[in-house]
Amino acid sequence: MRVFRGVLDIYHFSYGWFTPVLAYFMSVTGCLLGLQCAARGRNAVEGRVGWLIGAAIAIGGTGIWVMHFIAMLGFTIRGAEIRYDLPLTLFSAVTAMVVVGIGLFMVNKPQPTLRSLLAGGTITGLGVGTMHYTGMYAMRSTATVTYDAKIVTLSMVIAVVASIVALWFTLRVKGFLATVGAAIIMGVAVTGMHYTGMAAMHAHSNHHAAPPTGSGAMDLLAPLIGVSSIVTMLVLISVSLTEIENEEALPRMWLTSRHEPKNRRQQPIPPAPLPPAPGAPTREHIEYRTEELVYDGAGSWPRRVVD
Repeated sequence: MRVFRGVLDIYHFSYGWFTPVLAYFMSVTGCLLGLQCAARGRNAVEGRVGWLIGAAIAIGGTGIWVMHFIAMLGFTIRGAEIRYDLPLTLFSAVTAMVVVGIGLFMVNKPQPTLRSLLAGGTITGLGVGTMHYTGMYAMRSTATVTYDAKIVTLSMVIAVVASIVALWFTLRVKGFLATVGAAIIMGVAVTGMHYTGMAAMHAHSNHHAAPPTGSGAMDLLAPLIGVSSIVTMLVLISVSLTEIENEEALPRMWLTSRHEPKNRRQQPIPPAPLPPAPGAPTREHIEYRTEELVYDGAGSWPRRVVD
């Protein structure tokens, strides 16, 4: 049986407001890039898969994962050392991108349904929560960490609701200003989920714990975050310069696939044209003539002239 000798103080803002503001900014930037990619893949004739994969990498990679670990740069536990396991940290990044990709491919189709939106948002939200707590499990510390189950559940609910809203944005938002507004809302939801999950954490002293193994926050996270941020900004600029195909044509959402209108399910087939009667002139042999009325003089009857 493990005995906790004392509760340790946890600090989420060791560098002041710098890390939460930067984390929120990167979340908004990643979500903005993801929405831009999703808008281009929504009605693209070619390259739809590539645009949706790009959206998954932007939202899951930068909007969620990079935001999470930028916020973790300001996380400290008084009297405890913190290190990070590299394989688990990278696995959490892959998890975020994969689950966002699953949700995007579930809802971004010619005839999206409310059922697919709810299912895709639930899968994505649970995956985002898994990414968060996998990243926390990758943290190695001399302190013993426990979680409040109620707050953990609340954070998962926030993740699911935020994911449903985010996927809905990828379907319905058009125009740059509306996209920026949607990205701002998504950034609030992502950071809110993160700090709600962090509020569930409690740290206890453990004098028998071995020194943690792994990489330090600045040694591991700073290079990954720096490279990801630079690439995201460059890609966002280049994507913003491209045009969106059929931007006005937003797909209509149905409750289920069974609620599609009948005229879309069974469109009448036009009858085949009848063959021409024997001896009747074909289209190639029809001569088009013009005729007009000509007056030879004032008060005279018109004379018909046929060309």
